[in-house]
Amino acid sequence: MDRRAFIAGLGAVLAAPLTVQAQQAGNMYRVGWLASAPIPENLQAFRGGLRALGYVDGTNLVIDQRYAAGKKPLAAAAAEMLQSRPAVIVTDGSVVAIAVKANAAAIPVVFVSGDPIGMGLVPSLSRPGGNLTGLALVSTELNVKRLGLLKEAFPNVSRLVILYEARQAKLMIPPIDAGARSLGLSVTHLEVRDVEDIEPAFAAALRKRVEAVMPLSSALLDAEKQRLVILAGKHRLPAIYEHRPFPKAGGLMSYGPDIQEVFRRAARYVDRILKGARPAELPVEQATKFELVINLRTANALGVSIPQSVLVRADQVLE
Repeated sequence: MDRRAFIAGLGAVLAAPLTVQAQQAGNMYRVGWLASAPIPENLQAFRGGLRALGYVDGTNLVIDQRYAAGKKPLAAAAAEMLQSRPAVIVTDGSVVAIAVKANAAAIPVVFVSGDPIGMGLVPSLSRPGGNLTGLALVSTELNVKRLGLLKEAFPNVSRLVILYEARQAKLMIPPIDAGARSLGLSVTHLEVRDVEDIEPAFAAALRKRVEAVMPLSSALLDAEKQRLVILAGKHRLPAIYEHRPFPKAGGLMSYGPDIQEVFRRAARYVDRILKGARPAELPVEQATKFELVINLRTANALGVSIPQSVLVRADQVLE
C-alpha cells in the first residue's frame, strides 16, 4: 500500500462512526448494560424494544451486563464495561452515566436519567454534544406533583419522610421542600447509601412519627422495591412511588413515566447509533407518557381509603 492510499484509509477509519469500529464480525454487536443494581423489568423492556427492531440477544447482538452488585463498587463495574469496548453503553440511572462519562469518549452512551442537565450529563436536551444522549424522566418536577397527589389522597397527613441517595440532595430536595411547605407538610430527609440503610431509615422515620413515605427514584431504591413495599406495609405507612412496578409489587400508589416504555424507546437510540448516527446528533427525549397507578388491595390492607377524586384519575387500579 502506498503512502497516499494509507492516509486515505486512515482518514476513512477516523471519520467512520464510533460504532462501526466496535462492530464485531458477522454483524454481531456488543451492547453494554450498566446499572448500580439489577432491575430485571427495565432490561426486559429494553430487550423487547431491540427485538421489535430486529435485534435478538445471542443472534445478532450480545448484551453485556455489568452491575455494582455486592462488594463491587460502581467505578469498578464501569471500568470493566469500558474495557470490554461495546458498540454502545446503555446506563440505567444518572449516577451510572456519570461513572462512565469521563472515560467513554470513544464509546457512545445512551442514558436514562431523571434530570440529565441538572446532573451534568449534557448541556442541552436539543444539542447534547459529545458522546452521550438518551431519555430524561423529568423526575425533579414530578416529585412535587407526587407530593400533591399524596396530600390529596391523605389530607390529614402532615409528616412525611423522603428517602433519597446523596447525589439527589442538591438537585431534588429543595423543590420538594418548597412544595411540601406549600402543602403544609413537615418533611424528614433520610439518606440511603446502600441496602443496609433502608430498614434503619424506616426505624428512624417512625421515631419521628412520620405518617407517609416517598422514596425518590434511583437505581438502588428501584432495585429494592420489594423491600420498600414490605417495610411500608409492615409499618402501615401510605407510600407514593415513581413507577408502576412498585404498586404491582404491592406498593400503594405511583405516579410517573411508564418506565418500561422509556427503556423500549432507549432501544431506538441504540439502533440509530449502530446504523451510524452519532449521539451528538440525537436530541435527548423527555418522557411524555405519565401514569397514576393505585393498588386498592394494599389500601385495604393498610386500612385506608383513596378518595374518588383520585381514583377517577388513575390510569390503572389494581383490585
